[in-house]
This record gives sequence, C-alpha cells and structure tokens, in this order.
Amino acid sequence: MCSVLEMGKVIIMGMANKFSIAYGIAKELRDNGAELIFTVASDYFRTKIKPIIDDDFPGSEIFICNVTEHDGVQKAFQEIQKSCGCVKGILHSIAFSDKNELRGRYIDTSRSNFTSTLEISCFSFVEVCKCSEDIINKETGGSLLTLSYYGAAKAFPNYNVMGVAKAALEASVIYAARDLGELNIRVNAISAGPIKTLAASGVGDFSKILAYNCSTSPLKRNVTLADVGKAALFLLSDMGSGVTGEIMYVDCGCNVIGMPPLL
Repeated sequence: MCSVLEMGKVIIMGMANKFSIAYGIAKELRDNGAELIFTVASDYFRTKIKPIIDDDFPGSEIFICNVTEHDGVQKAFQEIQKSCGCVKGILHSIAFSDKNELRGRYIDTSRSNFTSTLEISCFSFVEVCKCSEDIINKETGGSLLTLSYYGAAKAFPNYNVMGVAKAALEASVIYAARDLGELNIRVNAISAGPIKTLAASGVGDFSKILAYNCSTSPLKRNVTLADVGKAALFLLSDMGSGVTGEIMYVDCGCNVIGMPPLL
C-alpha cells in the first residue's frame, strides 16, 4: 500500500497472536509503510508468533525482551539498535496478572500478584520510556504508545488489580510525556474498548462486558482491531505530532455514558 506517511521503524512489544490488539496495530502500521521490529518474552513466544510474522510481516526481525529480568528492556533495545539502528516509534502492549485473581473482590488480591502485575503491566513501560532516550532517532524524534482500559478510571467487575495497574500506567504516561518532551519524544496511551483477545479471556464474565458495551455505546457496537490500529497509526506517526500525554479512548464512545438507557 502506498502511503504519504514517513513511518520509519517501529518496535512492537507483546504481540501474542492474530487476535492481539498489537496485531491490529502492526497491520495498520505495515500498510502505511512502517518497518516493524517485534519483541517477545522468550523463545517459546518467538516460536508461536514467527509463523504469523513470516506470513503477514515478512522480513521483520524478532528479539527476546523479558521485562521481568533486570535490564531486560535495555539489553533488548541495545541488540535492536545494533542490528536495526534507531527507531521512530515503540508500541508497548504488555500486561499480565494471574487470571485466578481477576474475579471476585479486588481487596482479596495477593501481595505477590499485586507486585508482579504492577511490575509487568506498568513498570515495564517506565523502563521502555527510559531506554527510548537512546534508541529513538534523535534527529526526527519519535512516539511511544501503550495500551490501557477504562477499568483504570472506573471499577469494572473482575478487572481488579489490573485496573490498578492500568491507572498507574496512565499516570506514568503523563509523567513520561513531561520528562521526554524536550527530546521530541511523545508519550501517549490508547484506552481501547473490550476486544476478544488472549489477555481479555482471563477476565471473569468477559462476554457479559462485551454485551454491555455493545448495547450501551453510542455507536451500538464493540470496537475492532482496525479501529484501534487506525488510532495508533495517528499517534505513532507524524499525524499526531502535537499530541503527547494523552489517554485516547477508542471504545465506540462507552466512556461518555453515565448510565444505561432508561427502560
């Protein structure tokens, strides 16, 4: 596809399969001229996504980046820079919590799961922001993007500690935007509506959340991977050159509804 956008190289962190939000974003970026670089947590995940990359993103390199390891992000970015040079953008699509704790009461969250959820789902993005200073092209600047959910702002059934992690993530976006702005590095997040992904499958009663959003959203439908991909293209490209520190809702308008329609 021919595009007038100057996308350059973009790192995609955390794509799990073709149903991932990261896949929808990667597809939109590729269709608009971006050169994609993928990171995965281990060789196991590399084996899982390599057929997808070979089929849909041929020529893209894959690097290991285990965000739970000390300096894992820094080491991965150093390898990427050595092999591929500097990049224009980074998509952070990494989150994890024990699915057994994504049900019931938030206050029953264990200390160990609380700590690991915040480390993987939020602190990993802080490390990405810090390491971006070296790998983002200094002449052109660049853009960092992470993924959130409305459960960061309002209480949702069974979202529990993940909502707390996303709230911390959204706060990190605004602070990182302030820190990196003088380097012409923009930092934003997309708060996507519920989509059937591998990560979402761990949330209890997720099908009911999908049905509720579909019936109450102003657009009377649920958001798609393509919807999120187009918004990400805006934020990761120069089309969003004046936008930083923002949480962009891509949820068919659900976040503006105070209560369901009266019967």
